[in-house]
Amino acid sequence: MSERTSRECLEYLCATVCTMYAGEFLRRPTSHNVALLYQAHEERHHLPGMLGSLDCTHFVWKMCPTELRGQYMRGDHQYPTVMLEAVASQDLWIWHAFCGSAGSKNNINVLQQSPLFLTQRNGTAPNCPFQVNNHLYKRGYYLTDGINPSWSVFVKSFPYPHTPNEKKFKRQHEAARKDVERAFGVLKATWGILNRPMRSKTVKKIRSVVYTCLILHNMIIKDDGRAIAPVHIQDPPVEPVFDDTAYSELIDEETHWRLKHDLIEHLRRLDLPHLEVSSDDE
Repeated sequence: MSERTSRECLEYLCATVCTMYAGEFLRRPTSHNVALLYQAHEERHHLPGMLGSLDCTHFVWKMCPTELRGQYMRGDHQYPTVMLEAVASQDLWIWHAFCGSAGSKNNINVLQQSPLFLTQRNGTAPNCPFQVNNHLYKRGYYLTDGINPSWSVFVKSFPYPHTPNEKKFKRQHEAARKDVERAFGVLKATWGILNRPMRSKTVKKIRSVVYTCLILHNMIIKDDGRAIAPVHIQDPPVEPVFDDTAYSELIDEETHWRLKHDLIEHLRRLDLPHLEVSSDDE
């Protein structure tokens, strides 16, 4: 088979897989999925209301056109890259994927153009509140690193913890946030096309390949019986209506700090043996 024929076959395969299976294996969490994610993450990480971990990764773009190299290169990368923003749960299932951003951007720039919170803003997101430390919160949250903003739906760790409770929360947060790092590692180790420089000449084709690998990745998790929410139960259809107050609720820093304080208090009350602070940390 010639190289051109093999590339065309790959493009047809990726387009077919995305068309047929993206609705199930790259779906947004429904109310049924969110309830299972809440339960699984609280049992595993002891963090109630956790939806997953959010992070970005880079794919090397070998055939990047010369006129785009400056846009897709960054100082800490030797070659042009294309970014992927993803949310992964404890079972390594990818619940959100946004691929195609230029490699010169950081996580904040990618978040500003990502459709991660589109359903919250148009009123079609499932209504799944949770309670922690006797406080009710309207939306679940994602674990993120320090570069992300202090929004009500993000929980970040302490860069310099001082008290024993802050140190305990930092260790638990970092242990739970490794879920998305593990998902990226398994994804690139399983599909060699993602671990080698991309030979496609357009971002659209790269995006199609990445989404196909994500779909197959979730398929394997479901087939192995490791999925937290293997059954796709759709919510009743809701008419999209733009909500002006949703954005202000998402970026509320006061809710962010109150949620972090409640989670610290929740972990303190649990008094788990593997979370005890050693004398060295004190």
